[in-house]
Amino acid sequence: MTEIQPFNGIIYNQEKIRDLSRVVCPPYDVISAVRQKHYLALDGHNLIHILLGKDVPGEDKYRRAADYFNSWIKEGILRQDEQPAVYFYIQQYKLKGESKTRMGFISLLGLGSADSCVFAHEHTRLEPKEDRFKLIKRVKANLSPIFVVFPDSKRIIQRIYQKYIADKKPFIEINDDEKVLHKVWRIDDPRALEEIKERVHNEDIFIADGHHRYEVACMYRDQMRGKLAAPTGRESFNYIMAYFTSADSRGLSILPIHRLIQLSPQFNMDSFKLKLRDYFDIEEVKDSVRFMFLMEKAGASEHVLGMYKDKKYWLLRLKNVKILDRMTQDKPLEYKSLDVTILNYIIIKKVLGMGLDDKADIEFIHDANELIKRVDSDPGYIAFLLNPVKMRQIMSLALKGERMPAKSTYFYPKVLSGLVIHKHQT
Repeated sequence: MTEIQPFNGIIYNQEKIRDLSRVVCPPYDVISAVRQKHYLALDGHNLIHILLGKDVPGEDKYRRAADYFNSWIKEGILRQDEQPAVYFYIQQYKLKGESKTRMGFISLLGLGSADSCVFAHEHTRLEPKEDRFKLIKRVKANLSPIFVVFPDSKRIIQRIYQKYIADKKPFIEINDDEKVLHKVWRIDDPRALEEIKERVHNEDIFIADGHHRYEVACMYRDQMRGKLAAPTGRESFNYIMAYFTSADSRGLSILPIHRLIQLSPQFNMDSFKLKLRDYFDIEEVKDSVRFMFLMEKAGASEHVLGMYKDKKYWLLRLKNVKILDRMTQDKPLEYKSLDVTILNYIIIKKVLGMGLDDKADIEFIHDANELIKRVDSDPGYIAFLLNPVKMRQIMSLALKGERMPAKSTYFYPKVLSGLVIHKHQT
């Protein structure tokens, strides 16, 4: 079963913070070092100071984050809503020239139990979990919602929008750096809250973004339970703040995450392409626009990867799907058929002889233009481009208990951090 609950959200006080666009930021894990500096300098009350503060030698940044959080509440910069609510959230954006709208809501999600219907789809890494665990222990709050998707077979999101939202003005309206419009409404009508809880109760929930935070929340719950003589299961640490949206929504966009690979000094392009021909048909494409078009088109019916180096583009078409049978023997066909699996096991691991966890030589970049610029700026790099994973692939694998390789998906647009915060009761 899936348990959701309304909560008394902590939000920025708009009487003191007139321009909310200056105090919100993306989720911590998509903020580069350059963007971190930008948000730190943008406003002294930007959530980044708590969410992803700068490292200062000899200073505990997690204690500092908690001090900021508690002082902002005392000063009235942040304030807590008086009534428990679910927060309806709409994002309007453009992708490849097409206008899109994604609707959803933010509520509390009960953390995993024996009969939980929450499914993960990506592997997690120890380092980010250690970082987020130190933060939640100090701040004692969910600073930004994880992003979950559910089938929404009863069309609850559309129903709630039409019944309770359509004719009301949002209390938050922000345009972000990527020109995405964010709107938020409170839903505190008991009838609406009960309807949402009832209709989501039997739905399967799939984590899109926030795997590390979800696992950390479970760790924190277990630690807090251990401190209580008789835990009830209703304590606030048994829940995590989550943004819910429909798996069938046209506004749900999944972008690929490409790979930038640093090559060894001994790398030879001709020899490399010769080895690739054992597995792929290779087609050079002169024009970047045509390359992107052909890659997207081919991805609908076959396994194709993109490659870029020396200002040249190539399409790599898998010669025979039977090649997949020899890969990752213990994995189902759905896992083997992922383009990212083909890239990882045939090109990175087998042909290049690299480890898949090689952080020093493999970077993950979702912006294809940035990827190309990086390769053009340094001849020691090569880029591999991917088509996006489909939602049905994510759900199918998750239901089988399988997880995709790390950095397989980039859900767009991201849910902003700082719109609403869930503070654990102490």
